[in-house]
Amino acid sequence: MNSDPSIELEIQNLEERLLDPEVRRSGEEIAALLADEFIEFGSSGRVFDKRQIIESLKSETPVRRSLVDFKTLLLAPGVVLATYRVIRHEGLDAESTYSLRSSVWKLIDDRWQMVFHQGTLSKKSN
Repeated sequence: MNSDPSIELEIQNLEERLLDPEVRRSGEEIAALLADEFIEFGSSGRVFDKRQIIESLKSETPVRRSLVDFKTLLLAPGVVLATYRVIRHEGLDAESTYSLRSSVWKLIDDRWQMVFHQGTLSKKSN
């Protein structure tokens, strides 16, 4: 089942907000985007819950990230899987890093919240 194009655009906008350094530093904004039962399997191999993500992002060094190859799939009414790639731009002298990402978004109280996220480091293109 493909997602409605308007839902896909909304989810992509939410994912891009989560990549924005200012949003990432705001515990309040992150808390609104993540469901209470949120869990992440990080590219480091560690598992994080909502509280841990909010705390770790507050002190994160700002980095520019780009989202590419974005797609969504409707898993059930009010549940969407998003898959995409992120390019992390390290700076002028450093090489960019790449990751494959997947997120599950759920419509909770009439707003989309992320319930699951996974990031896996990857080569430039697969």
